[in-house]
Amino acid sequence: MTPIVSAADLAAELAGPVPPVLLDVRYQLGGPHGRPAYEAGHIPGAVFVDLDADLAGPPGEGGRHPLPDPGAFGAVMRRAGVRAGAPVVVYDGDKGWGAARAWWLLRWSGHRDVRVLDGGLAAWTGDLEKDVPVPAEGDFTPRPGALPLLDADGAAECARTGLLLDARAGERYRGEVEPIDAVAGHIPGAVSAPTGENLDEAGRFLPPARLAARFAALGAGEATATVGVYCGSGVSAAQQAIALELAGFVPALYAGSWSEWSRDPARPVATGAAPA
Repeated sequence: MTPIVSAADLAAELAGPVPPVLLDVRYQLGGPHGRPAYEAGHIPGAVFVDLDADLAGPPGEGGRHPLPDPGAFGAVMRRAGVRAGAPVVVYDGDKGWGAARAWWLLRWSGHRDVRVLDGGLAAWTGDLEKDVPVPAEGDFTPRPGALPLLDADGAAECARTGLLLDARAGERYRGEVEPIDAVAGHIPGAVSAPTGENLDEAGRFLPPARLAARFAALGAGEATATVGVYCGSGVSAAQQAIALELAGFVPALYAGSWSEWSRDPARPVATGAAPA
């Protein structure tokens, strides 16, 4: 199943006999909280999900956005109306990062029918509503492990023997700036692959063939042992995971990402444009 859905197809599905559960995950790194924007207007029927509170555990040694406790995550999803086997569509308002985090968590937890609205809320041309829905309780129970997941040692191994992509902006990869974490640079061996290059001018994902060509140029291919991806805290890397899936790969996500890696002074750090 494709990981994305167009606004036109979503509108048709919402008017159909089995409308998908809609999750609004508006999130901006360092920006205002998404709830006020949701209350000002959202796609009819959408339930707001808080990335920091609902899609991540408490920050700490595991990074700024460690994976949430599966039981707590399942409870949030059930309150949002998510049901086993029933379709779910997730959207946000900026770059697809927040929506992709929810998509990845649901897929990793065993829910197969999850898609992200391509282009986010900006692509939606239908009505918006301010009413906050109260959906019927869902029955989704997470069963983690359905998607590949890397820890810090696994990310280091992926950089040595496979292809580890760094989804952050190039200047953060090179170590020229680091606005959030304590140490600047990248995991040795990782290749720079900013998420902005997965999208077109309208904020929609590039066609699969163009994405496949992009990742092939970065070193991904049939003989690649593992294709992994990380970012600052495991959020924008999920958007890269969607792009990789569209390109035909099954990527492994390093959820702790740079915010976990850089906390340990014993872990090596590389700077500059070269992977090593």
